[in-house]
Amino acid sequence: MPAAREPAGPLAGVRVLDLSRVLTGPYCTMMLADLGAEVIKIEAPGSGDDTRAWGPPFVDGESAYFLSVNRNKKSLTLNLKHPEGLAIARRLAERSDVAVENFRPGTADRLGLGYEALRAINPAIVYCAVSGFGQDGPYREKPGYDVILQGMGGLMGITGEPDGPPMRVGVAVADIGAGMFAAYAIVAALYERERTGQGQYIDVSMLDCQVAWMTYMAGYYFATGEPPARMGAAHPTIVPYQAFKAQDGYFNVAVGNDAMWLRFCPAIGHPELAGDPRYRTNADRVRHRDELVPFLAEVFAARPAREWIAALEAAGVPAGPIYDLRQVFEDPQVNHRGMRVTLEHARAGPISVTGVPVKFSRTPGAVTSPPPLLGQHTEAILAELGYDGEHIRKLRAEGAI
Repeated sequence: MPAAREPAGPLAGVRVLDLSRVLTGPYCTMMLADLGAEVIKIEAPGSGDDTRAWGPPFVDGESAYFLSVNRNKKSLTLNLKHPEGLAIARRLAERSDVAVENFRPGTADRLGLGYEALRAINPAIVYCAVSGFGQDGPYREKPGYDVILQGMGGLMGITGEPDGPPMRVGVAVADIGAGMFAAYAIVAALYERERTGQGQYIDVSMLDCQVAWMTYMAGYYFATGEPPARMGAAHPTIVPYQAFKAQDGYFNVAVGNDAMWLRFCPAIGHPELAGDPRYRTNADRVRHRDELVPFLAEVFAARPAREWIAALEAAGVPAGPIYDLRQVFEDPQVNHRGMRVTLEHARAGPISVTGVPVKFSRTPGAVTSPPPLLGQHTEAILAELGYDGEHIRKLRAEGAI
């Protein structure tokens, strides 16, 4: 009997030439790799992706930052400014389905790895360029950094306490969000290629992605002409829907409709609130939030968070703790869903990474290999392209790989 095989991910058979570095592009290509694509990560000889040096923390010399977004990939070191290094990249592009880069606009063209150059040798290639502000427009030359884009895209303008400074979200969501949009666009382009046989160019702007995320906050502005104010943990159009401080720390409450409100009031020991005309509907509660929220804050301060969460959940009202990351990865639901995966790294030994967040019934994604050492797969990939051992040694001696 043949040995049983693990189901292939939905992108099995797709090859990705990954010319990206740092976070936006690598997050995109990690998503593709998690779903079965073969991702060949091109890195500069000797230094590699910038994030290999970002730390501490390091795990036996390996950057925790790099390890977090580069699993399931192969590392090939190429000097793209060397003719032979560039030739290898172009040979890979000829055999790839997708190319991803996040250089500043124009850089890939100058290297000889822009869309037009690669389309000339592989008309079916799906080419995705991610940048801070897009490939055209007055800001196209500006560098894209997460904190700048969080500010310019509106996110920091609505994040933070009303009387405090604007706050950056604690993880690089402008980078990660653009990477997610890029992966989504690539898969859509591959689907379209199945019908037409043609590749295409995808232009992903971090600014565009941040603006797209504004959704109902943008709707609030479009409807009123007034920019929404910063509200801390509160919600602009639902009350109560925010964090409250209990006797021993903070927890969240989400009274999402009027039926929940009727259950919420007796659950907190104040059934009389349900009949108060100031709070009868959500619109009433929004109008009178300045009276209601301080009253609730005083109520919640009297008991521990776990007691309030238990009481509210028993009444069918959403409530939950506010975890630090230790608590996140100790949570039984997080662990049941496989959102922490342990891998054996060639240098760092056992490491943990986050799991694949989407679950497929027939073709599941998986974390199958640890983040690569710099250049770990160089010789194997070149051998597959037809280079023999002597040629590979010559390329290494010349600084092409």
